[in-house]
Amino acid sequence: MNLNNLENLKEELKTLGFKDKVASEMEKNMQKSIPEFTLNDTLAATRGQVDITLHFKQSGQSEHYYFNKFEVAHNTGKVLEEGHKYFVISPEIPGKNNYKTFENVQEAISNFKEQKGKAELASGKDVAHKTNLATIEKGKVNYVAKEFAPTFRTPAVTQTFFVDRGSGFTAEQAANLIQGRAVYRDNMANIAGQTYQAWVKLDMDHAKDRHQNFYTNQYHVPSYGFILEKVLDKFNIKELDDAAKREALETSLKNGNRPVITTIKDGQEVKMFIEAVPRYSQLNLFAENGKPEKREQFLKEQPNQSLSTGKGKAAEKEVQQGQAI
Repeated sequence: MNLNNLENLKEELKTLGFKDKVASEMEKNMQKSIPEFTLNDTLAATRGQVDITLHFKQSGQSEHYYFNKFEVAHNTGKVLEEGHKYFVISPEIPGKNNYKTFENVQEAISNFKEQKGKAELASGKDVAHKTNLATIEKGKVNYVAKEFAPTFRTPAVTQTFFVDRGSGFTAEQAANLIQGRAVYRDNMANIAGQTYQAWVKLDMDHAKDRHQNFYTNQYHVPSYGFILEKVLDKFNIKELDDAAKREALETSLKNGNRPVITTIKDGQEVKMFIEAVPRYSQLNLFAENGKPEKREQFLKEQPNQSLSTGKGKAAEKEVQQGQAI
């Protein structure tokens, strides 16, 4: 194993925001000289979780490994408890169960559906303390637990992200993109290799490309006109009065998150979630229960009430269109 190669890959994973356990598992596979392997990571989502599959491949001419892409899958079902895994159990030998372990629910479901005889899909800390999620009898699914049915029957929303020597969308940004939100990058590159700044959002309103990836919509900075700092200044947001909190808030929004802010509603201080909506040069606000709020009530300068109702309806439509999955 080339130690410089290992060091570089660890730095790439750290830069892209993957957990330490991923780097540790990568090192174990490199030590074994496995020519090609995948690793898993997960991130919490507004609903459910995002499963991440990282792809590593060894060069055909040297012992060097490359990390060129990772896939994300947004699952809106119930999230596994900490330390739990999925199991596909198939009794190949009478009196003895054979099972495979999975961290990624879609991989577990896919493997389960490939079983030809009798099999069980379960979850838990270990097989001895499992919870049955689904069963197959004679190659046909004959049971799916009610609470697991949405996850089992609804395909995850997926996208592949490519990495160039550690440069690309971070794990956090990719997880937010697949949930339908926009992220900001200042190191986008065109065909000529020139870098530029832009907000990026997956176009989930149209069909995927031939590689089964969503196309992207880009809103260039500053030409498109959405400058986050200026839009934030239009709103009554307590955190903007503190330089450190403001910087943290802007960074979180640029990564596609829905951070919590403090504002005033009906004369009372309340907490709200906000997200950036570059397409409409706006912010969306949500109550703590996730319900969308009308942004106008949180502006420093209230809009002229004599404006036409048509404009009001258009603004309301923008709020709806800007919501995440």
